[in-house]
Parts: sequence; C-alpha cells; structure tokens
Amino acid sequence: MEVLYWSLLILGIIYAAITLLFGDVWDAAIGEIIHIPFLQPAVLLGGLTSLGATGILLTRYSDLLPWLIFVLSLCAAVVVSTIMYFFYIKSIAKSEHSIAFSLNDLIGSIAEVHTPIPSQGFGEIIIYSKTGATNQIAASFDGIDIPSNTKVVIIDVRDHTTYVSPMEELRRL
Repeated sequence: MEVLYWSLLILGIIYAAITLLFGDVWDAAIGEIIHIPFLQPAVLLGGLTSLGATGILLTRYSDLLPWLIFVLSLCAAVVVSTIMYFFYIKSIAKSEHSIAFSLNDLIGSIAEVHTPIPSQGFGEIIIYSKTGATNQIAASFDGIDIPSNTKVVIIDVRDHTTYVSPMEELRRL
C-alpha cells in the first residue's frame, strides 16, 4: 500500500509541475468546454498530494489496518480539497476583478484631444473615467483637423483606432 501512497504523492508533485507549466494551455483548450469548479488543478493537487502524504505517514508511524489507513487518508484528502476550494479557489475567483475594457465600449464616450489629430492622420485622445484615464490612438471621423484640448466624442472604433468628431460638429447637426 505504501507504494500506492508514494505514487499518489509523486503524481501530485508531477501534476503541480505540469499545471504550473501548462495550466493556461489547459484552461484555454479544455477549461471552457469542461468547467467543473471543484475540479480545479489546485483542488485536485491538494487532494492527491494529501492522500499520498497521509497514507505514507500513517503507514510508517501507526499500527492501523491498511484499509483504515486508506479511509483516513481519503478523508484527509477530502478535507484538504474542500479547504483548498472554499478558502483559496473561491476567494480568488471572487477577487478577480479587472479594469480592462473593450474599445467598442468607448463608442459614445467623451474624450479630450491630447495630440492634435490631422485630417488624414492619427493623433491621441484621453478618456477619463472613474478608474482613471486611458490614452487611445484617434483619427478624425469627419476628415478635419482637430486641435489639442478639443472635446470630442468617439463615433467608431476600427483596427484599434478610435474615430472621433468634435463636440461642436455634433451640435451643428
């Protein structure tokens, strides 16, 4: 039985190394198709490793029957996996917030020209929000020159470029 426990412990360590090296590849390839929250790599790793480690310790340092050692090791693995899931995985998942945004979400936003935008070229705008400011490449939607410090509205986004129009132009319409 000790061979089984050593195998599980080594398998847990190898699994940890593979997850460390290729975890993102696994998530991208399989994680979106098969997503069972409590079967996260860290949960499985904790369970396998604790099953093996508990089995080794109880086999070497107790006089318990082999089937009882296995049951106790399995219980320890379930406890460790549960703790890993509820106190580590779930808490991390709840804290994963991003301030990222899609450029398409900026359509209709008001910005300020930072670097002048020529009629047939590119400049730079600053968009202010609650989370801070972001600079984006901008081109004139109307094909006109737009000087610095002009308030503009984002009309369109194509090829990672925001197309803007001055607020005065929109008021005339």
